[in-house]
Amino acid sequence: MPIELQVKLLRVLETGVFMRVGTNREIDSDVRVIAATNRDPEEAVADGKLRADLYHRLNVFPLQLPPLRDRGKDVELLAQHFLDQLNAQSNTKKAFLPPAMETLRGYHWPGNVRELRNYVQRAYILSDDAGIDTANVPLQVSSTQTSSGSTLTISVGTSLASADKKIILATLEQCGGVKTRAAELLGISLKTLYNRLEEYGSSSAEDVGEGNNTSNSAGSGRAQATEA
Repeated sequence: MPIELQVKLLRVLETGVFMRVGTNREIDSDVRVIAATNRDPEEAVADGKLRADLYHRLNVFPLQLPPLRDRGKDVELLAQHFLDQLNAQSNTKKAFLPPAMETLRGYHWPGNVRELRNYVQRAYILSDDAGIDTANVPLQVSSTQTSSGSTLTISVGTSLASADKKIILATLEQCGGVKTRAAELLGISLKTLYNRLEEYGSSSAEDVGEGNNTSNSAGSGRAQATEA
């Protein structure tokens, strides 16, 4: 909001009166203002983008809403709520398949609830009556989200098969279970990725954590050889 407009808003909040454009008659108002922002207001004040007096006038009862990724089962509840709305509108009975819901819970959701709502709507449109699966309707994982994160350390002497397995599973985990994105980063086809995962079987989850050390290095699924 421009600084000039902030002055007018502050005046309305302080006096409770305003004038319509083109008139000189004051109108009394009785309103309750709820202001929301996805930026740090104190930082905006320091940068001169937000008036300090307006900030303190609005900051009567602050509430902090955590991002969707930190709200546990809210992802599942909200996704089901959005899907129920779409089913009611079109008189359908589409449902999420269990693997799809697991992927939704593990995704980072940088766009929060709006991104989740948009995905559910897209998945509803593209899926058939058999159910919604993220393998058929992949999440749109941004390149910035998967370009940085954990660095995988593989010791010298590790077999190529074991190294391939660790890299594939670590990349899949970094992509939040989105197989299409993982295959793209690995430079293999989606069919090849499915074949590899089928070979690994139920032990995959245990192997993801082996040798997966967090560091400041950029690059998802990057292998670094070190002497054991």
